[in-house]
This record gives sequence, C-alpha cells and structure tokens, in this order.
Amino acid sequence: MEKLLELLEQDCSMSVAQLAAAAGVSQAEAEQAIRNYEEERVILGYKAIIDWDRVRKETVTALIEVNVVPQSIDGFDRIAERIYQYDEVESMYLMSGSFDLTVIISGRTLREVAQFVSERLAPIQGVTGTATHFILKKYKEKHLVFRPQDPEEREYIFV
Repeated sequence: MEKLLELLEQDCSMSVAQLAAAAGVSQAEAEQAIRNYEEERVILGYKAIIDWDRVRKETVTALIEVNVVPQSIDGFDRIAERIYQYDEVESMYLMSGSFDLTVIISGRTLREVAQFVSERLAPIQGVTGTATHFILKKYKEKHLVFRPQDPEEREYIFV
C-alpha cells in the first residue's frame, strides 16, 4: 500500500477510485488503507501547494539556520518543540552539518520575519546563534514546478 501514499503525496486531489486504480487495489482496500493511515498519523494532512506570486499575495519566506545547545536528556527535542509551537513556523528540521535546526517561516514583510528572529527565536534559552536566508523565488516545491517556461521564453543555443 506504499503506492497509495506515493500517489497521495503527488496529488491528494485524486478520488479514491483513481487512487485504487493507479495502485492496483480495490476501492474498498484503498478506502480502508487511507482510513488506517489517517488514524495511525502516517497521513498527517492534505495540503494544496499554491503559487502565491500568481495571485499577487505579498509574503516573505525565510530559511533560518539555528544553532542550539542540546538538553541533557531530551537532546534537541525540547528546544525544537518550543520553536515549532510558533504559528509563523511552517517547517522545521533537525540537520547534520554546521548548524542544528532549519526553521522555515513566512511573514508579510522582511521586518516581521526579522522581529520573529530577534524577539522570539534568538532569546530562547539554548539557542546560541541564527542565520536568516530569505527565499527570493521559488522554482520547485514538493516535485511541482512553479512556473514552467513558455516555449517562446526558452533560450536556444546554436553551436
């Protein structure tokens, strides 16, 4: 039934009948599997990916690198839980490498994002440093291309 999960991740707007046919199972089996996945919290929710630039909604998205001092028993989990409770936090990941956590947030303005970092995130006990990177343009997210080039916009290179 992993195929059902893959199909849902690609396009959660497919009907159960379409999902069942694509996965090669009966509709009843697909319905039961989806219900089980939802109850077990394998499926956490369903979400549309919106290209907000096409509707002219002004938002600022930032990726914030966060360095922390892990807690003795809980490691990174306690600090992570404190951070992801904020409504501004869209996504958060524990990382390997030169920083510990990646926090992705959105706001209406650069100032709003900067205030979140300076007034809410940086003062948290255990946070030792942050680096904020603003996303300038989204090209692809969750396997979806935001704005494919029109044929007349493509560059042609003649050799």
